[in-house]
Amino acid sequence: MSAMTAPRPPSSQLSTGDRRLAALMAFEAATLAVFAVLHLSGVLHPGSGAANGYGAGFAEAIICLALVLGLRAFVRSPARGRLTALAATVFAILGFIVGLTFTVHGGAPIDLIYHATMFPVLIVTALMLGRGAGAAALGGGPRD
Repeated sequence: MSAMTAPRPPSSQLSTGDRRLAALMAFEAATLAVFAVLHLSGVLHPGSGAANGYGAGFAEAIICLALVLGLRAFVRSPARGRLTALAATVFAILGFIVGLTFTVHGGAPIDLIYHATMFPVLIVTALMLGRGAGAAALGGGPRD
């Protein structure tokens, strides 16, 4: 048995635009993973009580997991996984809205900067995914 995997059929290969979109989703998930670890370990909020860091860290971990699962579906089959990736990104956007609400009412500056920076990135990701999902639904296939 060979250690090499079989090449993907042409319909499941990622276009250049889809590769960029997948990289953007991976970046978003990676930043969430880092912030989840920082919150859960207490590095970002030392001495402020476990509830602050654990709540944020747990939420960031859940959002990260959702993005990773959406990314996995998208990479495995761009046409079929696009909707899953879009749903995961919308979930992340909603999570960021909740997080930003808590952050504005007493969060650390680093949390505010993170949410304010990543929120528009998530919006752009959703728009890019939605654009491709709309074309695929109309029979045009995902755009490059």
